[in-house]
Amino acid sequence: MPLLLAVVATCLLSLAPARAQDIAPVPPLPPPPQPFNEWLADLRAEALARGIKPEIVEAAFADVQQPVDSVLERDRAQAEFTLALDAYLKRRLTPTLVKTAQNMYTQQRTLLTGIGKKYGVSPRIIVAVWGLESNFGRFAGVRPTIPALATLAYDPRRGPFFRSELFSALEIVNRGDIELAELKGSWAGALGQPQFMPSTYLQYAQDYDGDGRRNIWSSPPDVFASVANYMKEHGWTDGQAWGKEVVIPKAARAAVEGIPHRQEGCRAERAMTVTRPLSEWKKKGVKGLGNRPLPGGTTPASLVTAGSRYFLAYPNYEAILAYNCAHTYALSVALLSDRLK
Repeated sequence: MPLLLAVVATCLLSLAPARAQDIAPVPPLPPPPQPFNEWLADLRAEALARGIKPEIVEAAFADVQQPVDSVLERDRAQAEFTLALDAYLKRRLTPTLVKTAQNMYTQQRTLLTGIGKKYGVSPRIIVAVWGLESNFGRFAGVRPTIPALATLAYDPRRGPFFRSELFSALEIVNRGDIELAELKGSWAGALGQPQFMPSTYLQYAQDYDGDGRRNIWSSPPDVFASVANYMKEHGWTDGQAWGKEVVIPKAARAAVEGIPHRQEGCRAERAMTVTRPLSEWKKKGVKGLGNRPLPGGTTPASLVTAGSRYFLAYPNYEAILAYNCAHTYALSVALLSDRLK
């Protein structure tokens, strides 16, 4: 989701049904430091000082008179889930989704192959990210970005983060990549088919079709290349797998449970074990699916537990987590990519 999509992970978690007990109460927030109109005047002045063209500043905030209530409602209604990941994966990776992914991969194969070679990223991973972020381009967000980001920037909860993203969004228009009226995305400001936050767009979006615009809204070449560039810059290594599903026999569980978890990173990263060479996992009794022998070697791998299923995640898996640091997301991308022929 892209800095990475700090808020898109939450959007994706909303794919799971919420139960009343899952909703975390939102603590009371302090009131904003100044009235909205005064705050907006200061924001406009800062945008001009940053070099945003006056006509863009005027047009961007012409209809922004107050915070957008529906955006605040979405932000406050975010849920925290304790997910059975294996059940989630079964529900998410439906036959329809896999079939659509295969059709899209086949239709775009020539383009994807060229992009994959240029950036050193698996075309299957690109398609999987594309499918899970925007349903293969069918949804790129319909909410005007500037009012949404202004609302969240004014809100005390995560104001500094969204204020920075708001200036990045204005810079996208300032550079001529998209017209202001077309700058639309999610309620949290994620843009286009890859669902990049504005700062992520500025850093990683690509103009692969060579038309002078980094069009992640409607240009498949730019969309695919932008995803590939993001993955490359976050450590994806060409020719290496993301990892594999494994089996832990009962006799091996005590040895495996003795491997500590990580102490740093996002919540998903802390749910993984520290890395161990494949040869060590093999020695501890871990096997491939069907009880096949696990390959040896020095490839570092971390164990990811998903309910009753287990996965050894290689360094490329961490590039997927960099896109959206949630195992529900990363495993969905990884397993979907494996199903493409």
